[in-house]
Amino acid sequence: MSGTFVGMPAFPKAAHEAVRNDTLRANLRHATHTIRDKRAVAVAELADWAELREAGKQIKDLTLSKLDHYLIQLEEAVTAAGGTVHWAADAAEANRIVTDLVKATGETEVVKVKSMATQEIGLNEHLEAEGIAAYETDLAELIVQLGDDRPSHILVPAIHRNRGEIRDIFREKMARWGRPAPEGLSDTPAELAEAARLHLREKFLRAKVGISGANFMVAETGTLVVVESEGNGRMCLTLPETLISVVGIEKVVPTWRDLEVFLQTLPRSSTAERMNPYTSTWTGTTDGDGPDAFHLILLDNGRSDVLADEVGRQALRCIRCSACLNVCPVYERAGGHAYGSVYPGPIGAILTPQLRGTTSEVDASLPYASSLCGACYDVCPVAIDIPEVLVHLREKVAEQGGRGHHLEKAAVKAASWLLDHPTALAAGERLASRTRKLHPRKLPGPGARQWTETRDLPALPVEPFRDWWRKNRT
Repeated sequence: MSGTFVGMPAFPKAAHEAVRNDTLRANLRHATHTIRDKRAVAVAELADWAELREAGKQIKDLTLSKLDHYLIQLEEAVTAAGGTVHWAADAAEANRIVTDLVKATGETEVVKVKSMATQEIGLNEHLEAEGIAAYETDLAELIVQLGDDRPSHILVPAIHRNRGEIRDIFREKMARWGRPAPEGLSDTPAELAEAARLHLREKFLRAKVGISGANFMVAETGTLVVVESEGNGRMCLTLPETLISVVGIEKVVPTWRDLEVFLQTLPRSSTAERMNPYTSTWTGTTDGDGPDAFHLILLDNGRSDVLADEVGRQALRCIRCSACLNVCPVYERAGGHAYGSVYPGPIGAILTPQLRGTTSEVDASLPYASSLCGACYDVCPVAIDIPEVLVHLREKVAEQGGRGHHLEKAAVKAASWLLDHPTALAAGERLASRTRKLHPRKLPGPGARQWTETRDLPALPVEPFRDWWRKNRT
């Protein structure tokens, strides 16, 4: 993965700062509760939701089990339809391929459809370093870009901003990127949307190169699919002369019949809509219709390593609906930036450490960024057991060591010995009870303080239970 977010503090420290931001918490609480309440209503309309969820899970698992077969089939179909397929092992290779393709056109600017994959590899930053301006056209991504900010939600990247903040960003920053905001711009949604439309329209009409991701790729026909709500994606996919799509290898599905399942579950889980307002599909190139050249970059960037993990591979089922974020009590309070990745929330807590590894402090902390309440699993439309993967990754982090984990292992080893020796345990209990007035209310050490800085240690009884029982059982 890209190093864009690496260097941020570990999740506990980042979250500690985030929860002190009252505006951020209010914005997140309002947005996540609104989305999840609407989603619940939309899902309840389908009597066969459980069956669709199971179907989505099985389709994804089948595809992942034969991923090499379906990717080759996809490549052959895209090539036969007039497209060109490129394979990228990592972020650096993907960025190089995109840069070379853009430079070959002679253009110095591109328009972009919202894409998690291009954020993952840090494409915008790479293109900027190469003298190429990349303009985000999704409204929320535009807000993030204009504000020199980072996305904090998979579906709504600017969820941490309220209307007043967006108005100020538009007023102060739009002129630097193109058409300025209208005079006297207010914070009403209609005016903000119109300001964005006017700003972006000139870019749509001028750009010769478009860059996208894809929600799905259909192996049998080589068709790519983008679903969205604003129409900006349709503009980017049809108006430019050259279209470059960067897509993770896990986004492939075998057939159009399989796609039908996800076109029911994705919109209801993400935007609480029965169907997306815009579902764009394209297969290669067509004379006189759409781009003249189409390039598909199939991105690995750690996905093969995830696939090799029998427990962790279920994260690759993810269809990026963001339902898990909207029900997560940790995300609601900490926000997306605390996760140090373009993939925030519960899915980010299991996907990022697998794609990026757990050698950095922030990545090693992510499997612990959860209460394990299970709400994320309950709402996932492809039944990813996120709590199971979190525990699995915690075990891996513990195995790689570190001061806190070494102390934990030593404590568990000592407790195991003590529990195996009843006489020593009884003596220890009596000693602890007799010295209870001397016990601290907080444990020393940075690792222990994370547990006790917000809670007191339980007070020990006057005498151990075994002594009380011996006195009172008759």
